[in-house]
Amino acid sequence: MSRIDLHTHSAYSDGTDTPEELMHKAREAGLDVVGLTDHDTYAGWDEAAACVESTGVALVRGVELSCAREGITVHLLGYLPDPTNEALLSVQRRATESRLTRAQRMVERISKDYPITWEQVQALAPDGGPVGRPHIADALVAIGAFPDRSAVFVKALHPSSPYFVMHWAPDPIDAVELVRAAGGVPVLAHPRARARQRLLPEEVIDMMKEAGLFGIERDHRDHGDEDRADVDRIARRLKLEVFGSSDYHGRGKPNRLGENLTDQSVLNKLEEEAFLEVLRP
Repeated sequence: MSRIDLHTHSAYSDGTDTPEELMHKAREAGLDVVGLTDHDTYAGWDEAAACVESTGVALVRGVELSCAREGITVHLLGYLPDPTNEALLSVQRRATESRLTRAQRMVERISKDYPITWEQVQALAPDGGPVGRPHIADALVAIGAFPDRSAVFVKALHPSSPYFVMHWAPDPIDAVELVRAAGGVPVLAHPRARARQRLLPEEVIDMMKEAGLFGIERDHRDHGDEDRADVDRIARRLKLEVFGSSDYHGRGKPNRLGENLTDQSVLNKLEEEAFLEVLRP
């Protein structure tokens, strides 16, 4: 059976590995297929694609769109879209710009209680890459305020924190429609990750399905047994395909490549509906 992990991040968003390093680590983890789904960017696609032959690992090109609905953060995975689709590109650019402004405002708030500066945060981001909450977390870890990124996200960077600032993000229903219009296949990421976000009402998932939602992540590190059972129920009711993935970020989080997997049959159905093809060795 193929080992397929369709949700990972590189240093082009909030991971720590280059796309090349990610592809080689995917091979070391025994993966047959890996999905690169950086936040609001396709920047790592070409570098990862160049490693398909040498690693023997197939590549699913994707993106994770940061969305919001009534103050609730929603992450939507878009697989194999047309990367030249201007409507989808425009949304990604606006979200990236807003996230940068948000990060600056959050550092201003946090610096009143913790000795970090914007320059320190920038220095922890990849050259030419975005600056966001993960790099604020790294700065707080570097000064010894928290033991790791995960601890920062549970406290100082959590949406309930007084330091938190919202950034512009598309409505998830609109985002589903945008991904479909670009020939991509939309999948709702970790919808029951209750430690990191308020839960999305089920009726919104219903509306996302009506807009063209293809699948939903069930098997994810941030989902306990009850959460997975709940997602399974939603998937059956709405006839959504079920996904499992690592949400790997490199050194930034404890998530391990291949710790959750997606069935080959689901990937086959996904590719049938997509604009792009899976890149295979």
